[in-house]
Amino acid sequence: MSDHRIEKDSLGEVRVPSDALYGAQTQRAVENFRISGQRFGRRFIRALATVKRAAAEANGELGTLEALMADAIAAAAGRVADGEFDDHFPLDIYQTGSGTSTNMNANEVIARLANRALGDDMAVHPNDHVNFGQSSNDVIPTSIHVAARVAIEEDLVPALDHLAGALEDKARAFDGVVKSGRTHLMDATPVRLGQEFGGWAHQVRRGIDRVLIAAGELEELALGGTATGTGINSHADFPRLAIDRIGALTGIDFTEAENHFEAQGAKDAVVSASGALNTLAASLMKIADDIRWLASGPTSGLHEISLPAIQPGSSIMPGKVNPVQAEAMMMVAARVMGNHTTITVGGQRGNFELNVMMPVLAQALLESIEILAGTARAFTDRCVVGITANEDRARELLEKNPSIATALNPYVGYDVASEIAKQAAKEGRSVRDVVVERGLLEDDVLEQALDVRSMTEPGLPE
Repeated sequence: MSDHRIEKDSLGEVRVPSDALYGAQTQRAVENFRISGQRFGRRFIRALATVKRAAAEANGELGTLEALMADAIAAAAGRVADGEFDDHFPLDIYQTGSGTSTNMNANEVIARLANRALGDDMAVHPNDHVNFGQSSNDVIPTSIHVAARVAIEEDLVPALDHLAGALEDKARAFDGVVKSGRTHLMDATPVRLGQEFGGWAHQVRRGIDRVLIAAGELEELALGGTATGTGINSHADFPRLAIDRIGALTGIDFTEAENHFEAQGAKDAVVSASGALNTLAASLMKIADDIRWLASGPTSGLHEISLPAIQPGSSIMPGKVNPVQAEAMMMVAARVMGNHTTITVGGQRGNFELNVMMPVLAQALLESIEILAGTARAFTDRCVVGITANEDRARELLEKNPSIATALNPYVGYDVASEIAKQAAKEGRSVRDVVVERGLLEDDVLEQALDVRSMTEPGLPE
C-alpha cells in the first residue's frame, strides 16, 4: 500500500502522506518552507482551534452552517484545541506572512476529523465550511491575541507573583542585616539586605502591572474583518457571537476590535505587549545579576549571600558551585530583548490592510511569555527560596566602607569627612578608628553618628 495519497487543490495534484490529517495546501507549504524546523507550539495551536470552534458554533447559531455540520466542526476543533493532533501541524514558522498556510492547516485537519465523525469524506470543506465567515487575515491575528493573552493569564502572571512573593519573604527575613550599599559598583552608604530584596520584589510587582496593562490591548480581536477588514462574506452578527464563545472557552473577556483596519493592518498591540515583556526582562536581568554579584566568591568576591548548591559548577575545579539559575535568567532576558527587536521590526510591516510578518510575531511573543514564566519559577524554586545571608561577611565589609564617613557630614562638615574617608580607605582602617585617632568627636556622639542601622533610613541627628 502506498504511503501517500493524491489530493487536489487549485494548482493541481499533490502527494500527501497517507496518514496525514491535513491536505494539499498544507503539503505545499511543507515543501515550500523547509527553513527552520520551528513549528507553532501548543499555545498557538490551542488558540487557533479555539477560534475555529467558536466560529463553527456561531455559524451554527446563525444558520449559516447546517447544525449537524457546525456541531461536527466544533467538536473536531475542540479535540485539536485539547492537543490530540499537534503532530498534524508541521508547518515552519517562516512561511507566508499572513499565516494563511497555518490557517489552512487547521481548516484541513478539522474538516477531515469532522468528516470522519459524520461518515462522509466530502461533507465538510476546509474553506467553504470550517473557514466560513473568516479569512486568514482575521483568524491569525485573533489567534495571536488569544494565545498570548491566555498565556499571560495562566502562565506568566502566576510565575511572577510566585517570584515576587519569595523575594518579599527574603526582604522580611533579611531586614536586620546591614551591609554596604554600592553605587557605580563602588562602596556607598549602608543599606539593609532586606531593602535590596524589597527593591527587587517591587520591580517584579511593577512588571506584573505593566504586563497586565499591555495585555488589556490583546483582548481586542480582529475576528470578523475577513480579507481586508471590511467583513466581506461574514454575517454581521458573527464576530460578536464567535468572540463571546472565545471568551467563554478561555475565561478572558475578549471583545471585537473597535476598528478592523487597525486590527489587521497593524500589530501595535503585539508590539506594546512585547514592550512590557522587554521591560520585565530588563528587571529580571538586573535582579539576577545583582544576586550573582552578591554571591560572588566565596573568598575573592563579595559573598554577602550564599546561593543553594544545586549542581557542580565545573568539570575540572572540584567543589566549585556557580550561580546557574541567575545565568539562565540572564540568558532568558537577552532572548526576550532579541524577540522584542524582531517584534518591533515585524510590527512595522503592516503594509496597507495587512501585516505580513504575523507568524514570526506570534512565535517571538509566545516564546517570550513562555520562557519568562519558566525562568521566574525555576529561579524562585531553585535559587531565591534557598538564599542565606552571610551576616559576618556583610559586617566585615561594612566596617571598612569609607562611605560611612558620609554620616559625619552634619558633625564635621563635608571636607573633613572626605579626609577621613580617604585616610580610612588608604590605610585599610575603619572610619571609626580614624575619627577616634583624630579625637574629633566624643564617644557618645560618635556612636550616634556611626549607627549604621540609622543610616539606612531618612533622618538627621538631633
